[in-house]
Amino acid sequence: MALRDTSLPEPSGPPVRAPRVCPAAPPLAPDDRERLLTGRHHDPHALLGAHPVPGGVAFRALRPYARSVSVVVDGVRRPLVSEGDGFFSGVLALTSIPAYTLRVAYADGEQETEDPYRFLPALGEVDLHLVREGRHEQLWKALGAEPMAHQGVAGTRFTVWAPNAQGVRVAGDFTCWDGTALPMRSLGAAGVWELFVPGIGEGAHYKFEITSRYGSRFLKSDPMARATEVPPATASVVTASHHEWTDAEWLARRGEVPVHEAPFSVYEVHLPSWRPGLTYRQLAEVLPAYVRDLGFTHVELMPVAEHPFGGSWGYQVTGFYAPTSRLGSPDDFRFLVDALHRAGVGVILDWVPAHFPKDDWALARFDGDPLYEPGDTRRAEHPDWGTYEFDLGRTEVRNFLVANAVYWCEEFHIDGLRVDAVASMLYLDYSRDSGQWTPNVHGGREDLDAVAFLQEMNATVYRRVPGVVTMAEESTAWDGVTRPTDSGGLGFGLKWNMGWMHDSLVYMAHEPVHRKYHHNEMTFSMVYAYSENYVLPLSHDEVVHGKGSLVSKMPGDWWQQRANLRAYLAQMWAHPGKQLLFMGQEFAQGAEWSEAHGPDWWLLDPAYGAEADHRGVRDLVRDLNTLYAATPALWQRDTDPGGFQWIVGDAADDNVFAHLRLDARGTPLLSLTHLSPAVRHDYRIGVPDSVPGWREVLNTDAARYGGGDVTNPGVLRPEPHGFHGRPASIRLTLPPLATVWLRPAE
Repeated sequence: MALRDTSLPEPSGPPVRAPRVCPAAPPLAPDDRERLLTGRHHDPHALLGAHPVPGGVAFRALRPYARSVSVVVDGVRRPLVSEGDGFFSGVLALTSIPAYTLRVAYADGEQETEDPYRFLPALGEVDLHLVREGRHEQLWKALGAEPMAHQGVAGTRFTVWAPNAQGVRVAGDFTCWDGTALPMRSLGAAGVWELFVPGIGEGAHYKFEITSRYGSRFLKSDPMARATEVPPATASVVTASHHEWTDAEWLARRGEVPVHEAPFSVYEVHLPSWRPGLTYRQLAEVLPAYVRDLGFTHVELMPVAEHPFGGSWGYQVTGFYAPTSRLGSPDDFRFLVDALHRAGVGVILDWVPAHFPKDDWALARFDGDPLYEPGDTRRAEHPDWGTYEFDLGRTEVRNFLVANAVYWCEEFHIDGLRVDAVASMLYLDYSRDSGQWTPNVHGGREDLDAVAFLQEMNATVYRRVPGVVTMAEESTAWDGVTRPTDSGGLGFGLKWNMGWMHDSLVYMAHEPVHRKYHHNEMTFSMVYAYSENYVLPLSHDEVVHGKGSLVSKMPGDWWQQRANLRAYLAQMWAHPGKQLLFMGQEFAQGAEWSEAHGPDWWLLDPAYGAEADHRGVRDLVRDLNTLYAATPALWQRDTDPGGFQWIVGDAADDNVFAHLRLDARGTPLLSLTHLSPAVRHDYRIGVPDSVPGWREVLNTDAARYGGGDVTNPGVLRPEPHGFHGRPASIRLTLPPLATVWLRPAE
């Protein structure tokens, strides 16, 4: 006989009757039924849920694998009739559609739930209009997965743009990755599909199950996902921010001075390898203090947007709206940005709108047809990187990217965007041979859609987020990269000076005895220094793929290599333009960078024995930044030709470069760079006669930096001996392979 739980009271009163089964609802048309089951229906809400019918209200649910489904109204449960294939339906004799829930029984138990198909669309007409127009500047608030309360019920609104799809369904860990039960509805000409799923909240994993117009069905990650699984897993994750920002003071004053008239010294960081193994929150405990100690005004983070392959360093993005989950949650990333701001350090984010990878679960052929990429295969394929380019002529795609730029600045308080690979976007024939590209409507090679996109992006970001800066990695002579958009320019705030980087590194690689034949490689940058607002970049690109680290590029023995590097860095800091230095180069790391293990921090360990070699270079970088910040002549007139004067730019035989930098009041700083290994005594330099004396404030040959300590103590008094076209001159000792800075003696 069956055992009975004697702890329960004996039943009393009349026997409980089983709930009466509802009469069956009018059957679905075969075509509707088949389209719902195969994920091809554009309007499931018209068939599922509750609808008035003759004699009452019909209820229909699609619950695959359910043993039974009941409708619960006012606490009364009425079982629905099984129609097969997971359909359950019934009619209640009601005069209007009531509030109701569904009780669904599976093999492992029952659950009571709200019916997703009793809810009105959770996306408004204004949002849809802006999406269709390509002008939704906060697109992430309209598309994606948004936890919310809708019609008084907590859940998540799922929306996705898939205009070519026959049908779209939501699949997730809450459906055992079967989307049959959750088909989405099309919201019309905007191409947006929507479904509010009650009871689903933060942490749920999901994808969109798309049926293409060709009948194929596949799962896609959400293009607008704000969080993702840790790669190599590829699901999107429902998330919402709960971070409470503490950087209001920083945001209020960051735009007080235009960036081109302010100190701007950037430390470039690859977060996963700066200190391998640290999370965003752990990095927040050490990175801000390190950067502030070295005096950098900003960090530039190599791309943090989600990417499947770590070896791409973030430059092949699949989750444009999601910080990589490798290091933590989106709020963890906010915590890091907040910590940097509290330390007085701005945050520049590397942003990659030029291309995206072909992974079949991501953006590529998203709804079965080219959508984010051009339909013309000649335009779609990026010839260098095995990726797709964005279709910048499509308003919705342009909106996706413009809103993405705004998203990082508004949602994560990012202070600027460095836009990757701008040159590859601007030219139709970029890395393409004849016959592989089509001229624009004017017969030219310029990509007019890319130009319009970059202008729109810059104008929108600057309008919406005052105080930010955008920077272009643009390696050609395109005119007007940093010219305002209303004057026909692209509208960037700053441009990477790739010409200076290339020419100066080529010069430095020569043995000193040969440098006089390449002198112009160090001076040519001043011919075009004021054509744009420039950043001088010594980035990760210069210390990978067999190029060696900065110090290893320098000629000579180890002492000379370090001396060359120190002189070069000080000359860079004194050159018009802002500066950027990649991690590890601030302490003369000998090996080129590897994302697998990051900088060789052990070189700074006293146990190593030769730590002064590396600490000396790091001390120099700290002093360069400290003096730079305290010397307006070095940054206040970076874009004003009146802020620079050559003293001598043609002393090729001596390997000497000397110039003045002047601030807005005319106060000078004199920089002399001597790139010969000899010591030059009583070297005469022409100077203005308005300065009664000069004092050495920086000498890269100082002993504390690892140099030979050939310095110029005391005050150097001008002599009434005209030289270098100046009415007066000073005599000083030029240390070997060194840069010296002089300021007026007080």
